[in-house]
Amino acid sequence: MSKSPSGLLLRISGKVQGVGFRPFVWQLAQRLGLRGEVWNDSAGVEIRLVQPVDIDMFLHMLQRQAPALAQIDNIGLRPFTWLQPPQDFAIRHSRQSQMDTQVVPDAATCPDCLREMNDPHDRRYRYPFINCTHCGPRFTLIRYMPYDRPATSMAPFALCPHCAWEYHTPQDRRFHAQPVACSECGPQLFSCHADGKAINLADMALQQAAALLCAGEIVAIKGIGGFHLACDATDQQAVMRLRDRKRRPDKPLAVMLPDIGWLARCTGSHSLAQLSETLLSPAAPIVLVPQRPHSALCDAVAPHLDEVGVMLPSNPLHHLLMQAVRRPLVMTSGNAAGRAPALTNEQALRDLVDIADLWLMHNREILQRADDSLLRQHPQGTEMLRRSRGYAPDALPLPPGFPVQPPLLAVGGDNKNTFCLVRGDKAILSPHFGDLAQEDVQQQWQHAIAHFLRLYHCRPQRIAADAHPDYAGSRWAQRQSLPLTEVLHHHAHLAACLAEHQWPLDGGAVIGLALDGLGYGDDGQLWGGECLWVDYRQCRSLGGLPAVALPGGDRAAQEPWRNLLAHCARFVEGWQRLPETQFLLQQPWQPLLKAIDAGINAPPASSCGRLFDAAAAALGCAPLQLSWEGEAACRLEALAHQATHCRHPLHLPLKDNLLDLAAFWPQWLGWRTPPAERAWAFHDALAQGFAALAQHFAAQYGIKQVALSGGVLHNRLLRQRLVHHLAPLQVLLPQRIPAGDGGLAFGQAMVACAQQSPLSSSLSDRTQHELP
Repeated sequence: MSKSPSGLLLRISGKVQGVGFRPFVWQLAQRLGLRGEVWNDSAGVEIRLVQPVDIDMFLHMLQRQAPALAQIDNIGLRPFTWLQPPQDFAIRHSRQSQMDTQVVPDAATCPDCLREMNDPHDRRYRYPFINCTHCGPRFTLIRYMPYDRPATSMAPFALCPHCAWEYHTPQDRRFHAQPVACSECGPQLFSCHADGKAINLADMALQQAAALLCAGEIVAIKGIGGFHLACDATDQQAVMRLRDRKRRPDKPLAVMLPDIGWLARCTGSHSLAQLSETLLSPAAPIVLVPQRPHSALCDAVAPHLDEVGVMLPSNPLHHLLMQAVRRPLVMTSGNAAGRAPALTNEQALRDLVDIADLWLMHNREILQRADDSLLRQHPQGTEMLRRSRGYAPDALPLPPGFPVQPPLLAVGGDNKNTFCLVRGDKAILSPHFGDLAQEDVQQQWQHAIAHFLRLYHCRPQRIAADAHPDYAGSRWAQRQSLPLTEVLHHHAHLAACLAEHQWPLDGGAVIGLALDGLGYGDDGQLWGGECLWVDYRQCRSLGGLPAVALPGGDRAAQEPWRNLLAHCARFVEGWQRLPETQFLLQQPWQPLLKAIDAGINAPPASSCGRLFDAAAAALGCAPLQLSWEGEAACRLEALAHQATHCRHPLHLPLKDNLLDLAAFWPQWLGWRTPPAERAWAFHDALAQGFAALAQHFAAQYGIKQVALSGGVLHNRLLRQRLVHHLAPLQVLLPQRIPAGDGGLAFGQAMVACAQQSPLSSSLSDRTQHELP
């Protein structure tokens, strides 16, 4: 005769490893007088309880009182029979099983650790690697799951007796905190020059670095997920020296503030409370904020722009350094021009030899790159521009209607690259990697893909990539001997927006506006300013910007004047006589016009990004040669923000479902008003034109929703005016996933999964009727 169930078994999945979840369960069991056991395995956390149990009370407290970094996605409950019921509640050793748990992002130093680090009586006083189960490195030091110390880059550091007691004591907040360490047994800080020989150790190394920074020197600093290059952000000469050595003449630089009190001295933001909450969150991202006139920061930090990216210290080393310098520091990525960010000490010494005056490093290995995340706050919510440290690799739920998926890998685009792994009912988006055209970035990317597949015990059965045949990521995908889904660039952009908003798989089509620089469209056309009928499975072009030649091909994306020339030649009669175009006559314009007429290296593209470049060139706010992607458009937007809301006579009418640039350009160039007002009116007229196009097709197809995506949507003025002019349609905007190419992989994955999912008969009938 079989025994009746004598217990309950709970299976918890989500972010439940590395966040103090097991000691929390142990303490909860102690309070409730329960017997049983808990352990980690690759699927999450398993709890076994001896009956009787008030399970409703237990589940309520489990969900309401879980640690701050924990996230419970699912709780499975079933009867369980004990062979020998335990007499107490214990935490057992981790077990291997099928991987079904989440990997936790790195988290900023918690208040308790900060208090201890600054307490002269605490044994971790001024220790730059202090952490606990509520904070510290996670993703960047994990080799494999389940998450235990031998599976991390902390494995070489044997625990001292004090740390070992904390690690094995469930009542302590460092119970099974895998990076737990102190100055006796943990990673050590040191300073050196380019030869790599230690000059100073521990606090002396930190004080040396602080003194050099205050003296205007440049220091390479090894953090948790990579290196930073730092200098005094209030010192114009120091910042210009960094720009010169790094060959970064104008691209804005991120700034780390010593504490939250510096915000008012550096930003003109009116929502300091909301801003402070984001900066002080466990993710501790960079946040773009309005620059304050007469800011404490020097002009060289973000030249020609009206925003600056600020952040607060995210790890103990940063806190100690900022306490020592007591001034804002530039903290930009630790890489030489054209090179991937350094991850190892050897790479940093080699690549940064002509940039840094001192290296502040440590002896803990960085296993995974994690750049600083970048976001902006709007009254309507957050806008993610770069999703990385603090957010990746948080899992994203698949929208309603998507069935459980076999493993799929989406490789993303070549710029601002991320990749995406789909398994079960979750999508895991990688941290930011950047430009795959750089060979060493591509090597880091391939290493990270292999690491993810090992980490999640996963072998993809399918792969998704951009339809562009010359993308490095697409070529790599083609070599993998897996079924391949090629996804149109702008379809992926809009699918990512839909999925972020949990638009159901069979929720029907929306009108999509996909605005960016360039992407592969139908039949090899180059798109970039499209109005689309779109769902997860299909997209069809309805209209948008007319295709205009890109004189010189890729060079048109680097030299804005080429785009102004192409637009004027096509849409503006007698353009040579206009004051805005006189500088074009000093360029090789005649051979370029002949090349356009002959179709030589001048492919047509409906690019919204190149339209912005042309307008910026016309107003004289764009350099002849860009030094960073989006520079002309960002300068144009900054100029527009110098004007307030202004009435203007401009409009972008529709002609054959295209925005009529032949009507717009002469009108805009002939409108004599200050440049800031012309810049503002350009944004507003473009938003009006696209909104009218979307509203026209929404009415035609009986659709009430419009989704917006593409890198141009990171222009906050255009974004704002589009939302204004699109009323009363429901507008879906990217918020938690970047509108730019950093969200492509997520969208590719959604399209590939949808195309593999069966189409319901009722939806099939409706789709055939609605499809334009």
